[in-house]
This record gives sequence, structure tokens and C-alpha cells, in this order.
Amino acid sequence: MAAAKKPPSTAIGLAPNTTAPEAATTGPAASALIDQRIADLGGWRGQVLAQVRQLIHEAAPGVVEEWKWRGTPVWSLGGILCTGESYKTAVKLTFLKGAALPDPARLFNASLDGNARRAIDIHEGDTLPADAFRALIRAAVELNALGGSKARKGRAPGHQGSTA
Repeated sequence: MAAAKKPPSTAIGLAPNTTAPEAATTGPAASALIDQRIADLGGWRGQVLAQVRQLIHEAAPGVVEEWKWRGTPVWSLGGILCTGESYKTAVKLTFLKGAALPDPARLFNASLDGNARRAIDIHEGDTLPADAFRALIRAAVELNALGGSKARKGRAPGHQGSTA
């Protein structure tokens, strides 16, 4: 007797009925998957993800959209800028080098204790300050452009340090 086939695995935060490719995807295929994620989410989470995506493209022309880790939208330019995960109660934007970025508007509100990452959790009804978010994206692009030298020292130009 043959064993029953397992359904494809899905990542935490995947919208219902969304299947994700096993390997990373870039370019038009990734953009189509992100379009589909936004449509599948609908409601406030879809609107937030669509707004964030637009702001990232405004702040970083030439940004590359990727689809990684079985269903996570990723925006890169010279390295990963941020990821856009979707959960039931939040859209989480994780900046892999967030601890090294200036955040004068104090957008980072999650993953504050780590040495590298910082995140922005956006909940229903929250407003993301567009100008401050675009500045954060531009700072991430600048940090990636610096390559290893200053990035390894832990701070981007203009970083004020944590006041928490």
C-alpha cells in the first residue's frame, strides 16, 4: 500500500492557499509571488504590505524583489534591505542590519535586543510615517553600499545609537 503524499509545507505567515517555491526566486517571478501574497492577504495586511512595497521602490529605485524561505517577500539592493512577513495580527518588516541604522523617528519597535536585526511591527490601524520609512530604506541601501568596512564596525553614517 502506497503512503499518502504530504501536502506541500508552508511558512509561518503564509496567506491561506498560497504555495511557495522551495528555492529563492528573484525578478518578475518574485514580484508576481508578492503580488499574489498581497491579493491573498487582502484587508489591512494586504494594504500595509502594498504600501510598504511602494515606499521601498520610491526610496530605492532599482531594488530587487525576492521570494525566499518558502514564502517571505525580500527587498534587496547590494544586500538584503528588509523582509516583509505577514502574521495574523501584524505585518513585520525585519531589517537584517537594523541595529546599525539610524532611526531618529524610532520606527523600530520589535527585535530590539539583538546585535544585528531590528523590526517594525505594523498592527491594524497603525500608520507608518512614509518619509521616515523611506529615510530608513535609504540608510539601509547606503549601509549595504559601504560593503564590509564600516558595516562591520556596526554603525551606518548618521547612526545616533540606541536611547532605549
